Amino acid sequence: MAVSIAIVAAALCAWATLCLLFWQGSWQLLYHPNSAVARTPASVGLAFDSVGFAATEAGEARLKGWWIAGDPGSRFTAVYLHGADGNLGDTVDALIPLHNAGLNVFACDYRGYGLSKFERPGEARWREDAESAIEYLTNTRHVPGRSIVLFGRGLGANLALEVAAAHPEFAGLVMDEPLAAPTDAIFADSRARLVPAHLLVSDRWDANAPATGLRIPSLWFYRTHANGPLRETRQDAYQLVTARKEQVWLTDSPGATKDYDAALNRWLDDLQR
Repeated sequence: MAVSIAIVAAALCAWATLCLLFWQGSWQLLYHPNSAVARTPASVGLAFDSVGFAATEAGEARLKGWWIAGDPGSRFTAVYLHGADGNLGDTVDALIPLHNAGLNVFACDYRGYGLSKFERPGEARWREDAESAIEYLTNTRHVPGRSIVLFGRGLGANLALEVAAAHPEFAGLVMDEPLAAPTDAIFADSRARLVPAHLLVSDRWDANAPATGLRIPSLWFYRTHANGPLRETRQDAYQLVTARKEQVWLTDSPGATKDYDAALNRWLDDLQR
């Protein structure tokens, strides 16, 4: 009897340890931050200010970002939210068309990424960091909410959708390849089947609810890839949006960049009118 109890107890301890390890490390299945910022806008000739904001009680900046001024009198300010991999240094090429469109551009790293304070990434923290960026723009740089256009790429597009749904005062939203089911990276992992993963992980990244609540114009970019998923599996959230919206499909071709620039500039012109 005692042996049986000891075996059961040992098994429970092993399972509890497995649960703890999954809770501590499962974020790494979805988020892949890098602390080394290899490029800045200066590498492509863009003048920028490096800024720190969201200070701790000790006065240390939790978040770091870049401010790239647009044309004098620019009507819109872009808030760029990058994806789950890398850091700001990987976004430089994506910021060029925003600057070329005459926008002021503000991009920042989430906690755990680049030079921002290290904390374990997660949906709630990403949302807090995005709101901190907006607070910095509106309170410190005095950018009115009605001139803010949210831009997001990959998982950053999913974040931008969540934030935009909570800010109907913003001018618009641009989403570049939002992820249809980002948490599959966590819950479809073989280790997740051994533990109560949905109780241990709070991230959900459900795009349907914010899509239903979106009240500002939106532009959605998708790319067709030779081995990518079918279009029908990636448009659920888009179909739920009732506000003014536009969807643009790009191909893996040399002209894709020009097509992106043309669609973005046309949409911004319509937004201004």
